[in-house]
Amino acid sequence: MNYIKGIIVEIESNYIVIDNNGIGYEVYTPNPYSFTLNNEYKVYIYEYIREDEHTLYGFKEIEEKELFLKLIEVKGLGCKMALPMLALGSIEGIEDAIERGNILYLKKFPKIGDKVARQIILDLKGKLVNNNEPINDNSELVEALKSLGYKVPDINKVIPNVDKSKDIGEQIKEALKLMLK
Repeated sequence: MNYIKGIIVEIESNYIVIDNNGIGYEVYTPNPYSFTLNNEYKVYIYEYIREDEHTLYGFKEIEEKELFLKLIEVKGLGCKMALPMLALGSIEGIEDAIERGNILYLKKFPKIGDKVARQIILDLKGKLVNNNEPINDNSELVEALKSLGYKVPDINKVIPNVDKSKDIGEQIKEALKLMLK
């Protein structure tokens, strides 16, 4: 299940009920009050199923869901800790704190202590920015490295360190040396 499209029929402090074809789905969401009663929404869904629990988590934006999915992969950080992070912080703020290693920012969220904040940074730093798009400053070098079997995220890490004043052959050699480090 990727999303549910329907009418919001109930709003509570930590969940909404969305009616889809006569079925009311209880969906836990970071900010239930950002929804409006009797309006139609497309809510991106994460379905959490365990032996004793079947819960739906929903998000207005796909980016929110993607960050939630990354957060719940962190050891010691479950759905019930990740949801308040998205309720109280912006996607950009959380991602920036992780990339900068800002433990104090992460500790401001409920139930996030020093140990979990450090684990979040350890597990997610470098994995939140979109590294799958090639850097545009040297497409010839990017294509050469891709043809040699290197992946775009790895290429993006070395390209900024390659001397662009050299000819393309020298740039490729320099990039390959950096790849092997």
